[in-house]
Amino acid sequence: MTNQVLLLLAHPTLETSRVNKKLLQAAQGCAGVTVHDLYARYPEQMIDMRAEQALVEQHELVVFQHPLYWYSCPPLLKNWLDTVLSYGWAYGEGENVLTGKPWVHAISTGGSDSVYQRRGYNQFTLAELLRPFEQAARLCQMPYLQPFLTQAADTLSDEYLQQQAETYAVWLSRLVAGELPPVVDSLQAESAQYLAPLAEEG
Repeated sequence: MTNQVLLLLAHPTLETSRVNKKLLQAAQGCAGVTVHDLYARYPEQMIDMRAEQALVEQHELVVFQHPLYWYSCPPLLKNWLDTVLSYGWAYGEGENVLTGKPWVHAISTGGSDSVYQRRGYNQFTLAELLRPFEQAARLCQMPYLQPFLTQAADTLSDEYLQQQAETYAVWLSRLVAGELPPVVDSLQAESAQYLAPLAEEG
């Protein structure tokens, strides 16, 4: 089984982006991947809800490629989520259109993994900071998959960035082939952490 993958790119200054531009070039060469540049499509940030919903319906999996902006996403992507994920289509009573359709991020961060640790520079792990997206996916009954990360973007060498772009192309091709990353379930993980000490005491 193969998936048609919709890659929603959200970068307000793509022309000056070293990392996301390179990743985009890799994605554009992947069969089965539709690249949809939100800032190019909506320069006035007026989202066409029906057109975007139809586009999502035509694909089996959605990738959100974007830099981390203030521990979240760029504003146009937030606008897209607010507009497109409407009640009765994305969530609500009954079986909704997005049920079972995987949701996954491809995120770049300026800082390295070391600054996204408990009590580190940013106080929280990246997984914790991304939980609003995880919960949005859960509400829409979409499996929330482990993200593709490109970190320390400000200091990556050209050689490493080229390798990362090639890895991204392989990762996308695997999504198309149905080879999906693990599902992230923070609630289940936390429950396991809480239960472990009780089991040891018992």
